[in-house]
Formats: sequence, structure tokens, C-alpha cells
Amino acid sequence: MPRARFVRRWSAAWCALLMLAAGAGPASAASRADRPVVETDRGPVRGTAHGAYRTFEGIPYAAPPTGPLRWRLPQPAARWTDVRDAGTPGARCVQLPAVGPGGPSGSEDCLYLNVTSPSPGGNGRPVMVWFHGGGFVNGAGDLYRPDRLAVRGGAVVVTVNHRLGIFGLFGHPALGGAPDFAIADQQAALRWVRSNAARFGGDPSDVALFGESAGGLGICAHLTSPASAGLFQRAILQSGSCSTTMPPRSVLPTLGRYEPFVPEQRTVAAGVEAAAGLGCDRPDPDAVLDCLRGKDATALATPELMMRFSLVSYGTGNRVLPEEPRRALEAGRFHRVPVIEGFNRDEMRIFLAQSLAAFPIADAGAYRARLEQSFGAAAVPAVEARYPVAAYPTPALAFAALLSDASFICPALRDGRAMARHVPVYAYRFSDRDAPNFTGLPEVPGFPYGASHGLELPYLFTMDAALTAAQRALSQRMTADWTAFARTGRPPAWPRFDSAGSVLSLAPGGSPGGIHPVDGPAEHHCAFWDARWP
Repeated sequence: MPRARFVRRWSAAWCALLMLAAGAGPASAASRADRPVVETDRGPVRGTAHGAYRTFEGIPYAAPPTGPLRWRLPQPAARWTDVRDAGTPGARCVQLPAVGPGGPSGSEDCLYLNVTSPSPGGNGRPVMVWFHGGGFVNGAGDLYRPDRLAVRGGAVVVTVNHRLGIFGLFGHPALGGAPDFAIADQQAALRWVRSNAARFGGDPSDVALFGESAGGLGICAHLTSPASAGLFQRAILQSGSCSTTMPPRSVLPTLGRYEPFVPEQRTVAAGVEAAAGLGCDRPDPDAVLDCLRGKDATALATPELMMRFSLVSYGTGNRVLPEEPRRALEAGRFHRVPVIEGFNRDEMRIFLAQSLAAFPIADAGAYRARLEQSFGAAAVPAVEARYPVAAYPTPALAFAALLSDASFICPALRDGRAMARHVPVYAYRFSDRDAPNFTGLPEVPGFPYGASHGLELPYLFTMDAALTAAQRALSQRMTADWTAFARTGRPPAWPRFDSAGSVLSLAPGGSPGGIHPVDGPAEHHCAFWDARWP
């Protein structure tokens, strides 16, 4: 499989997890009587009433980062005096299609958020701020409908757009480094929440961040960013920890190791190379930026450039992220808030599936060869001893299991242990191997997605996924637990994650085990991975 085509499919595996079917958008108002008005700190907005809940969509939380504001930290949104319509979402940020061919869509004028709140009847509700996934190259806040969290959980939920790819994570000496505009956008949205949550019935001193995949990585950044201090009081990381990593050549034999957080100088060097490739190599730094800012968004939103600048930078002097997050956690340098750290049992299946046709793992010999490519020949016997092919239906599923443990599960639990020395930490494993595949990505025969990356999302949000009665019951439990944590900092009846390694496994009542605690580090061989693949 050519690398460029795989990169598009790799992006699709991250990003198809976000897509809802047509018709999943917000309902339209039947009359102006159903259009409530709220006065924000920038001006009044008119939302939409839906009976038990209300939505206010497309509210600008920062100025459009266009023209001279491209690659600048977010600036305040302009004030307005007339009532602004908030009945439809704002534009999504520039991105490539999550699934299938096509050019870029969206707009650079995209710094909007959406508020879903219970219908009037109380104030001081917990506020939940959702940061979407998509590998920092795709996604938008309006892809998620949080009505269940608002109605059943009584929370005010805010979903956020932020800049993506080269628009959000570019670096260059002329910028003074790699300022992590995407994370700075999220911080600007949190400052908006602090100023406006009470106007929608929320408590600005009771803010819980939650996010999946890249959204979880963003929350990891906020946990360790000095600029995020005081902006939130709880954190839920879903399948995106500070230590997330993927071994080299694990998904595709031509791809190197994946690390979502990289030294700032690496991003800056890539920016110098990209500027030259775009014909903007100039001796004067200001001239370089003028040239780059003069480029049309379509010239920048190529698969190669969007993927190259999809990593969050850290470094001394970086205002947003001065230290590598996982090392900050290990040293205890993070904000003291209660945390839920979660992962899915079969995280890597959806990623590995995208390359199996071109690079099958058909037998024990192919399995052993892939182990050697990713971990080195010396490690093969030890890995095989813990993940013998005979213990799995196919060699490919064996490889997916060990990649899930090495890349997502054990890194998340390692971060959980580091944080648990200082704050309450709770851990979950989403274990429903019959979770519906709503992604639009085809499954490979004999290689079911199971409880793969992102497949817990329909249990929290209204999405185009048909749940069974037992799965709906699990959804209700998860909704109640997420919102209870947002309110109190403790999910009901969950064990604390500590040195004992207790993790709450979440599955429907009819599945093996249902909801029950498990020894996460033992079941996923984390002592082995922590020693060999830190």
C-alpha cells in the first residue's frame, strides 16, 4: 500500500470515529417561542429549545484566526449588540475528509463552540467541556450530541472547535517556536466557559474536561500546562494519555514510532522545510510569515502537511507546554484535580485493520516477523511468551492485543499511577466487544473491531449507532457516572486506582463479567511493557 494512501486511511481510522450520519444534527426551531436568548459577555445569542434541553450553537469564543491572525494565539471575539442566531453550528475548521477521497473542507474562521443545557429550572450545574478526537487533523464539536448528558445527568455541556493540522500545530523560527495554537484555542474556550457558564445555568467553578483520543491528549496537555491553571476542576481522558505511543512499524512497516508529544525544535525544523517547499524561504522572518499567510488554505491543507503538523510540541520557553507531559506527571508537576483515566479493550484493532489487506499477518511466521520489526529480535521470545498465537483466534488478533496493551492501555495505567500519588484517580476499561461500528470503516473478515478505539462514544453521545437494550443500560450507567464525576469528583461505586491496579471493566450485563473491577496491569502485562517499552 503506498504511504500516501495509507496516511489517508490512517487518518480515516482516527477520524471516522467522529462522523455522524446525515440527519443527526440539531433539530430546527418551530417558532420564535422556542428560541431562548442568553446574554453572553460578547453579546446576546438566540438558541433552540428541544423540550428537556436547549442548544446554543456556533458561538464564537475567539476572533477568526484568518489573514494576519493565522498562526497567532487566539484573540478575543468582537462584541455584537444585535441578537446573534445560535441555531446552527459554526463552520468546522479546515480538514480533509475523514473517509474517502476529496479535497479540504471547512474554514479558517472556525473558533466556535456549542452549549447544550437542561431546560431552565436550576443554576449551579456541573459544566462538562468536550474536546473531540481525530488525531488533530479532523473533527468538530458539533459531531457530538450531548443531550443525554444534559437531560439525564443535569450537566451543561460545551463542545469545542479548534484549529487542526498545519493551522493548529505549525512551528517556525519566525513564530518563536511552535506555539501549539490548537491547545491555546482550547484554553481560550475554557476562559469563555469561566466567563459565561453561569449564564447558561452552569457553575464556572465546577468544570470537568472530557475528551477522546486527540481530545484526551489535549486534556493531558492542560493537566501539565501552566496556562491552564484554574480553568478546570476535573478531567476525564478517554483513550488518549500523556504516554500514548505506538511502536515503529507496528501498523505499517514503513511508518516510524508514533508519539503525539514532540520536542519543539523538531516541529520548528519541519516548519522550515515546509516553508521552503511552499516557496516561502526568505532571509527575513517577517517575509516568511507574510508569504505563508498569503497562501490559500487549500495549498496548506494537503495530507502530507496536515499529518506532519499533527503533533503537540513542548519545550523550555513554550508558553503552552514547557515540559513533556509524561515526564511532568512522573515528577508530580500537574494540576491537582481528580482524574478518570480510561481505555478500550481492543484499542488498536481499528488501526491495524486498515493495513491488513496490504500487509497481512496470516500465520505464526508473519506474526513473529512483525514482532521483530517493532520490538527487535531479542524481544521476540518474551513477547511471544505473553501473547502466544495459539491463545488468539488469529495471529492478527494476537498482534492487535499486544499493540493495544503496549500503545494505549499500559501507558494510560502508568500515567494513572503517577497521578494517583497526588490526586484521586479512577480507571475504566470499555470492554463491550459487541459495540456497534458506527465509523463507516469496513471490517476485515475474521478481524472484528470488538471494543476498539472510539467505539464507546455512542454510549455517551447521541450518534448513528443502534444499541441493544443491554447496551442502552450500559449507556445509562456511563452517562450517570460521567456526570456524577463532573459534579463531585467521584464516580459512584468505582474503586480508586492505586498500587493495587483496580480498573472498572464496563460491559453490558449480558456480556462476560458485565461491570466489575479487574486487575488492569496484570491482565494487560503492564509490568512487562513498562520495563521494556516505556
